[in-house]
Amino acid sequence: MRINTPLLALSVLALAACSSAPPEPAPAPQPVQPVTTPAPAPAQPQGSWIDWPIASGTWSYRQDDRGSLALFGPAETDALFVIRCDQSRRQLILSRAGSVGEGATMVLRATAGMASYPARNTGGELPYAAIALAPTDIMMDRIAYSRGRFAVETSGLRSIALPAWPEFSRVVEDCRR
Repeated sequence: MRINTPLLALSVLALAACSSAPPEPAPAPQPVQPVTTPAPAPAQPQGSWIDWPIASGTWSYRQDDRGSLALFGPAETDALFVIRCDQSRRQLILSRAGSVGEGATMVLRATAGMASYPARNTGGELPYAAIALAPTDIMMDRIAYSRGRFAVETSGLRSIALPAWPEFSRVVEDCRR
């Protein structure tokens, strides 16, 4: 018996086409990577700083090995604002919760005037932007005698109005001794 090779090959191919084996699944689609956009700058209070609502929280005063400090913010949370007297350096450090970019400034406003200072990140566990001042800086007296409040405006962070309570002034006085 003679086998027709081309016919046999064609028959095998035809049978293979009729196979009931499921086709290989298509590769799973790759997950879409979310596009990250920078967070918008926080909404700034409107109008004159003297009309801004005072930030929520209270002042607390304490001393540690480095000197004295006053912290402002809601109870049981990280401080929104800190003033520290670093006795070894005879320097006041004013820190605002949040981080800033290069070239940032912190503006302090009081009833009797304002001043702008270069701000930098503290590099600690929690992000804070800070300025360092001499205890005799005129803005410390302006804040102490401000009419109930002062404002802190920091590049890229929401501006805040803080109550001018004695804890702030006490740290300044501690550093002047």
